[in-house]
Amino acid sequence: MSPLASPPQDRPFSAIRRDTRDADDHASCLQRWNQRYDQLTAGVFTGNFEEFWFDDVQVFRERTNQSVHEAGQAWRGSRTFGVPVEVDGTGWYCGQIVDINSIITLRGGDELDFRTPRLQEVLAVTTDAEALNAYALQVEHRDLEAELHDKRVIHPSPEQAAALRSFLATVMASLRATPEMLRHAAMRKGLTQAVYASLIASATSDAQQRTTPPGHTRQQVVERAREYMNAHIEEPITVADLCTELGVSRRTLQYSFQDVLNLNPVSFLRALRLNGVRRDLKRAESQAGSIADIAARWGFWHLSHFASDYKAMFGELPSDTLRLARERGN
Repeated sequence: MSPLASPPQDRPFSAIRRDTRDADDHASCLQRWNQRYDQLTAGVFTGNFEEFWFDDVQVFRERTNQSVHEAGQAWRGSRTFGVPVEVDGTGWYCGQIVDINSIITLRGGDELDFRTPRLQEVLAVTTDAEALNAYALQVEHRDLEAELHDKRVIHPSPEQAAALRSFLATVMASLRATPEMLRHAAMRKGLTQAVYASLIASATSDAQQRTTPPGHTRQQVVERAREYMNAHIEEPITVADLCTELGVSRRTLQYSFQDVLNLNPVSFLRALRLNGVRRDLKRAESQAGSIADIAARWGFWHLSHFASDYKAMFGELPSDTLRLARERGN
């Protein structure tokens, strides 16, 4: 299948899907990587490749039916995380054995050395390492690059690996259904931050859990957060925005909202953004744009989840709100 958009240098997003019949052809699918694949097991090679690129985030899935040796480099300044979806046996990555619950990682410019299992399907993200680390410092108060250093394989719990696998599969499915929604900057921002949060969570150990902030601090955090939200009521605010503005970690924000409002900050911000969508839908008779466009402008990247959340919040579907608004406008 041909690319659905221009390469990332020309536009803020691209979408590519390809079926391959040769290891070399498969290696060339991944944009801005310098790779060579050597087929190691006998038989006809078949592969499937899918990639979505938005801003500095490259999300991709690849499936191969023969064991191959992968060599080369990712683009400079990047950091890659990959989690297997399906494997037949184990692989050998940069001197270490990897299995279904291993997360592999690679810095841009470092040498890739991967002997894959005979059958392998992997979901992966390559992103700007500096941007990811800035997010980790601002939102999680962690120096992720210092933690990873030269690490090539992360050994999370099976639950953490499954969570990352499930999240990336959901991202791929959503973008596959509506890749054009990536033209909205708010959607790209929200999705980028969701990807970063998921990657960081996959690399979090029990030893990195933080202590809870004292009660008076939690009240101050919530008050400052609400002041910021009231001042930016027409914007799709994210948890990362609040953490950066307030200078607190995601964990501190979580505990503060939970104790003071009995609601986590994600749910609170989702409610604000749903109300923003509703206001736009109610005046949509005089505006261009579909429901999907309006949802994307408010940072909702998973449209089926958005519709479910909207109905749960307001007791009607977004299409009902739009229809009633248009009827009142006639």
